[in-house]
Amino acid sequence: MIKFFFNRAPNPLKISLFLEETGLPYALAPIDSMKGEQHSASFLAINPNGKVPAIEDNGVRVFDSTAILLYLADKTGQLGGDVENRGELLSWLMFIASGLGPFSGQAVHFKHMAPQKLPYAINRYDREAQRHYDVLDAHLKNRQYLVGDSFSIADISAWGWIDRANVVLGDNALDAYPNIKRWFEGINSRPAVARARDLGKDVEFKSERDEVALRALFPQNYPKVSSNTDPA
Repeated sequence: MIKFFFNRAPNPLKISLFLEETGLPYALAPIDSMKGEQHSASFLAINPNGKVPAIEDNGVRVFDSTAILLYLADKTGQLGGDVENRGELLSWLMFIASGLGPFSGQAVHFKHMAPQKLPYAINRYDREAQRHYDVLDAHLKNRQYLVGDSFSIADISAWGWIDRANVVLGDNALDAYPNIKRWFEGINSRPAVARARDLGKDVEFKSERDEVALRALFPQNYPKVSSNTDPA
């Protein structure tokens, strides 16, 4: 059975949706990032990069949401799209993995989490997030799905981040992107989405952004503690 290391952030939510769409059996393994559980030795053995999501499948570890979606689609033969659309599928997956996701995350960070409000950084990432939304909105004109004529892991991957559009770009953000909004509402109407959103609701993840949480989430912002001692 697949062991699914998760919390309720956008990238793990993608894997939740794939698992619920396909009915693949799995066991949940919560990782509380605000407590620093992603830095534990046991989890780093699953993902050396110390981030969720990750899975363990009968001794095989897979980390990063895009890698997991591709792995599970290949494993199950589901939601991987048609062979003739493989190049298009990979292209949109990488667009999300290297562009839409990271720039959305940085936009959120500098607007809502950074200890200093830096206008250049806020503008830089906000505008780049908007540009990626523009690209996606243009592509989705007259399209029901991102790739081909069927729901696929490309839709799942984009959905995980578009779900946070109001946090990334502000209230009612999708009103400016009618094609994304129509597509998103279509994905949201799928029964598996409600089940995916319910995963982990019974888990008490830490919510207070105190110093413990900030050190766990952004260790690079704090001096590294060395275990070495100076010789006497």
